[in-house]
Parts: sequence; C-alpha cells; structure tokens
Amino acid sequence: MNKPQTLAAITETGVIAVIRMTDTSKLEAVIQAVSAGGIRCIEITMTVPNAVTMLKTVRRSLPEAVVLGAGTVTDPETAKAVIDSGASFVVSPILDPAVIDVCKDRDVVVMPGCYTPTEIFTAVKRGSDFVKVFPATSLGPSFIKDLRGPFPNLKLVPTGGVSIDNAGEWITAGAAAVGIGSDLLDKAAIASGKYEVLTERAARLAANVSRAKGGS
Repeated sequence: MNKPQTLAAITETGVIAVIRMTDTSKLEAVIQAVSAGGIRCIEITMTVPNAVTMLKTVRRSLPEAVVLGAGTVTDPETAKAVIDSGASFVVSPILDPAVIDVCKDRDVVVMPGCYTPTEIFTAVKRGSDFVKVFPATSLGPSFIKDLRGPFPNLKLVPTGGVSIDNAGEWITAGAAAVGIGSDLLDKAAIASGKYEVLTERAARLAANVSRAKGGS
C-alpha cells in the first residue's frame, strides 16, 4: 500500500488498533478478528517478541485492504527494518527527528509521539504526517480541541486513555484518528480463543468513530 493510500485509510477509518501482546501464535487471529469488525489499520509494536519478523510474516497472509504498521519505533535503524518488512506506517512514542527523516526518505507515513505544543509543532515542521499525542490519558479531548484552535490543520492521533466508549469524543474534539489497544483487545477473550468478542468490540468502536466523523 503506497503512502497516499495509507494516509487516506488512517484518516477515513479514524482508528489504529495497537497490538501489544506476548503470544505471537495468536497474533494473526487477533488481527483478523479486529479487521473483521471494521478496524483495518493495525499497529504491531516492537514490544511483540520478534516483532520485525512477525511483521513480515503477518503482512504476507493478510488481505491487501489491511494497513499494517509498526509501533514503538525509537531509532532510525528499527525504522528501516520495519519498512523493509512491509510496514506502511511507522509510529513512535517519542519525537526523534532521525526516525522522521528515514520515513520521509522511504516515502512511508510517520507518526512521532509528542506531548507538548512545542514538540508537536517541531514534529510537523520536520515533516510528520500525523502526530501521536502520547500519553493522552491525563490530557483529555479538550487538549486536542485547544490545540486545533491556533493550529487547525494539525493531524493528531491521541493514544493512551482512549477507550471504545470515549473514542468518539476525541474525534469530535478534532483528532484525525485514535490509537487504541488495551480496551479493544480483551485479554480474557484472546486467552480463551473467543475472537468473536474482539470482532464485536472492534465493530462497536468503528461505529462510534464513524458517528463522530458524521457517518451513519
């Protein structure tokens, strides 16, 4: 999937499912369950065991419509590795200009993690496509709304503190998309193999975000 298609997918769907798990034998089933519920932008974090290899393996087996990215990327070497393994977007919990530069050079969507207005503005000036607002737990949707006042064109993606039920509030406040992990990925359901629970939760999340974006 090329960069314009990836940008469109993230903006249109408004949700990135953040996959952070230790049992990689269930990784593909989890992604398929979430995507079946309408969430097709998937972020595999580098905290997943053998994440770079898993990224390549999963990419080969997923439908083309699923947009696969890499998260928790904190250095340029890892950025290069995940791009080589098929990541269509790269997410970081920090602002590292070198990571942004690698993604720009490779024409891949990049989303650094920022917390303050200065960090966010620095990331945008460096060429970030989106800015991950992290951790968003203590900031709340009003932070997004306040930032969008002086900077109406910011493409912000709050992560941390986003739930299925409040995701629409972040979108209404002006977020381009939200990143969500723990509230979407029910650990008990995964452990027992009840992947239909993940599909139902993903569908509810997708519907909430769609309504907030003005959909039916």
